[in-house]
Amino acid sequence: MSLTASHMLALGSKAPDFKLMDTITGHLTTLEDVRGERGTLIMFLCNHCPFVKHVNEELVRISNEYRQLGFGSAAISSNDIDKYPEDHPDQMKEVAAKNQYTFPYLFDGTQEIAKAYEAACTPDLFLFDAELKLIYRGQLDDSRPGNGLHPNGRDLREAMDAVLNNRKVSEDQKPSIGCNIKWKD
Repeated sequence: MSLTASHMLALGSKAPDFKLMDTITGHLTTLEDVRGERGTLIMFLCNHCPFVKHVNEELVRISNEYRQLGFGSAAISSNDIDKYPEDHPDQMKEVAAKNQYTFPYLFDGTQEIAKAYEAACTPDLFLFDAELKLIYRGQLDDSRPGNGLHPNGRDLREAMDAVLNNRKVSEDQKPSIGCNIKWKD
């Protein structure tokens, strides 16, 4: 595990489009398929990272709560499965079932989508507004494995609540920290 921080894609950036296989359903899924009326959350996750395991439950909770309020969400795994077979699509489907993912868990085998989003770590979170412009990127909250803080999603929730209340999302955003994306050679 290599501790890595988000690159912090520029606020206002347009969400890169994608067409990736949903490991849960086996169907190709696009950005438009997961787009929410109020906003869209794109999460770069993987199966083996302890930082993702630490926040999985809260990510599912947030996705479920905010879906009812008009937010779409999807998770993407972009790791090199030759070097990290535990991140293979077959295992992704198992992890999604175990963690009760209610959002698509997409496989980015070429890693082109991770590069387009400038994703650097897992988890790496990107929240886009209704027009698919980036309004939040970075951490879920201040919790980390072993620091004694329970995940509560504070930072991401504040951004999503700002959208719901027609307020500007604060630009004071902390990068996510987690395992680096396992790039192909």
